Amino acid sequence: MDMLSPHSIQCPYCGEHIEILVDASAGDQQYIEDCQVCCRPISVAVWIGADEDVHVSVTGEDDA
Repeated sequence: MDMLSPHSIQCPYCGEHIEILVDASAGDQQYIEDCQVCCRPISVAVWIGADEDVHVSVTGEDDA
């Protein structure tokens, strides 16, 4: 399994589709990454599924 992989997400604020790099070597994690378009903070949750696929979920600061 490749630990550093690109994932396309949609900013919960401006709606733009952006690509982020996710490092799955740290296992399940949650962190804040700024949108590359509107610069607002996006809460990113990363987890490894039972099938060893990397899953990513994003929410806005107000939605968390």
